[in-house]
Amino acid sequence: MPLKILLVNGPNLNTLGSREPEIYGSETLADIETKCVNAAKSLGLALECYQSNHEGELVTKIQQAAKAHKGLLINAGAYTHTSIAIMDALLTLKIPVIEVHMSNIFQRESFRHESFVSKAAKGVICGFGSESYLLGLQAMKTLVSGSR
Repeated sequence: MPLKILLVNGPNLNTLGSREPEIYGSETLADIETKCVNAAKSLGLALECYQSNHEGELVTKIQQAAKAHKGLLINAGAYTHTSIAIMDALLTLKIPVIEVHMSNIFQRESFRHESFVSKAAKGVICGFGSESYLLGLQAMKTLVSGSR
């Protein structure tokens, strides 16, 4: 039975494909999720994907994550830099958390250099476009299989 992993995407990521393609590329969130689900299968993982533009819905989903999942990947979007509520929810988890971003947040505006999510994450992968998600899945496989 494959280990279940949750992928959480925050606000505005549902607009990928049309939103700032010079930064985020032309893939849609559905394209990325499909790639991630297929990659997870090849790693022996089962991936559930979730996206919301609403902070409270994200907090609730994160709080429920450990009931059915062995790990959580998160791209909290703009909430990365603003949400203490999401950070607090992540800190309650007893499962590994990996933070992912498509762009290199450290090469962007200075307000993006602060991440509340990082305070709860085992690691951060950023700057590789949609490949950041796939790298996150590979890292998660290592974490949940006890190899690290």
